[in-house]
Amino acid sequence: MINFPKRGGVTVKLSSPSLCGVKTISFLAKLVIAGSMFAPIAFSQQEQYSVHPDSKKQAGVPRGKVTQAKFADSTVYPGTDRDYWIYVPAQYEPGQTASLMVFQDGKAYVNGSTFNALDNLIHRRDIPVMIGVFVNPGVVPPQNENAQTRFNRSLEYDDMSDRYSQFLIDELLPHIERTHGVQFSIDPNLRGITGASSGAICAFNVAWHRPDSFHRIYSTIGTYVGLRGGDEIPTLIRKTEPKPLRVFLQDGENDLNIYGGDWWIANQMMQRALKFSGYELKHEWGDGGHSRKHGNAIFPDAMRWLWHSDAAEVKTHYDQCRNEAVRFLESGENWQLLSDGHGWAEGLAAMPDGTVFFTDVPASKIYRIGTDDKVELFAENTGRANGLRLGPDGLLYGAANGAKQIAAWDPKTAKRSVVAEGVKCNDLVVRHDGTVYFTNPADNKIMMIRKGSGRAVVVDNFSNPNGLTLSADQTMLFVGHFPGRFIYSYTINGDGTLANKQEYYYMHVPSNSLEGHLDGMCVSRDGWLVAATELGVQICDQPGRVHLILPKPRLAKRVSYTAFGGKDWKTLYIATGNRVYKRRTKLTGAQPWRAPIKPPRPRL
Repeated sequence: MINFPKRGGVTVKLSSPSLCGVKTISFLAKLVIAGSMFAPIAFSQQEQYSVHPDSKKQAGVPRGKVTQAKFADSTVYPGTDRDYWIYVPAQYEPGQTASLMVFQDGKAYVNGSTFNALDNLIHRRDIPVMIGVFVNPGVVPPQNENAQTRFNRSLEYDDMSDRYSQFLIDELLPHIERTHGVQFSIDPNLRGITGASSGAICAFNVAWHRPDSFHRIYSTIGTYVGLRGGDEIPTLIRKTEPKPLRVFLQDGENDLNIYGGDWWIANQMMQRALKFSGYELKHEWGDGGHSRKHGNAIFPDAMRWLWHSDAAEVKTHYDQCRNEAVRFLESGENWQLLSDGHGWAEGLAAMPDGTVFFTDVPASKIYRIGTDDKVELFAENTGRANGLRLGPDGLLYGAANGAKQIAAWDPKTAKRSVVAEGVKCNDLVVRHDGTVYFTNPADNKIMMIRKGSGRAVVVDNFSNPNGLTLSADQTMLFVGHFPGRFIYSYTINGDGTLANKQEYYYMHVPSNSLEGHLDGMCVSRDGWLVAATELGVQICDQPGRVHLILPKPRLAKRVSYTAFGGKDWKTLYIATGNRVYKRRTKLTGAQPWRAPIKPPRPRL
């Protein structure tokens, strides 16, 4: 129990949930400021915590060395300069690699308690031998004495894109290694990152975008609110295939509640989302305001938990996950590279036996992927064929835009025939009755060729159409608006014409772009739409809602096409510019060239 000091003749005793022990707050003062817009700030000034024993100097513990420097050579954030500090523990041996912990708003952590904690924890082997990098946000210096400095903190920290991760991983850390004679481990299990407030969301986003580089996150009073899109993070955590991250969250119930959102509620939403998706997670809630005090007080215990030897390898936990990855994906399966080195891969199409064909558009080639995953050249001089689909007659139909043709190839002999001449085309799909639908982005049209007619007719005017596919029951046509965020749905009339156009599927787009790059798509037998987008593969239910996002493989370009194939039609194939990948799923692909399938009624 804690005896609070008397205010107005009242003494309050409370039990503290804090990891580090003691905090004292005037209960009466808390009541007085509860209705004030400045309550979080006033409350944070009342916070007091005892200094953690591990944050004090301890006898016999070797001391690390701290060096300050400046970095002003960023191309990600041109014109900026920033201070940074390097903590190198006494145990570090030059020439060897060490674990890494990166601190945003670095100067705020450059103090005796932080370095004492690192010294003590490393000495006791509670954490590995670790180099600390403390980095400030960038500023663009003023042009003259009467000009304003451009402060980059919100741009760098609150931004939801991967820009800061590029800056940190590709620019700053290599510079530090070259300049200071240290080497960081490249194992993401040996890399952690932390920050407070906007620095916390920044730390989370670095690991979120680059789990190949960072697995451990300590977030205090995190700004997961609507400043630059951070309020969407809990939703994306629930919808995205889980990543191997270990997260410690701290916040207080008197944190900010201002124009951008409610920090206290936002951090609880983060905690619930991370738990929902099975992440390695610990949280520590307090009564404090928007202050570093609580987070600093529990820093040693948070570090001890983050780096515990039982968690030497951070993993995903499908047995604890409740997001849709469990429904759609096979645990332990990941993207498998099948083919590389193409100019631009597109047009995945599967045969009845599961064999998959794809195009290399600029090379005017078509390749075949066998059920044994062997890749071989199938056809050349394709007229820059893009989209590919199998038809009910067993022919492989292609949108040969370079030749201004819809063409067809015999899958056995590679003999080519012409279905329609003088057409501009990008992607196509063939119904079980032989009707061909294709997109014409150059003229902003959706076109149709009735079986055997050889003549293309316009069925709708559509700005920037791209990928398209049919519903499992073949009564609807889905068309992606390439630069937008909606996939449109049409109903198909008895004569093949289109009706009832709606902006139907609401897709997620990157935070630093308004363009979804909605491209090649396919559907499962039970009605799930699987679409190639800038964010990766997005899987949607029949009512048009995204349930799961599969990030593109590391180092891959944007996902441009999707198709089901393999012997049981449960393998998802994707094209990503110069590469083609596959992975096993629990979904079974529908084949438009076969008889329609009525999917089950969806949950509305």
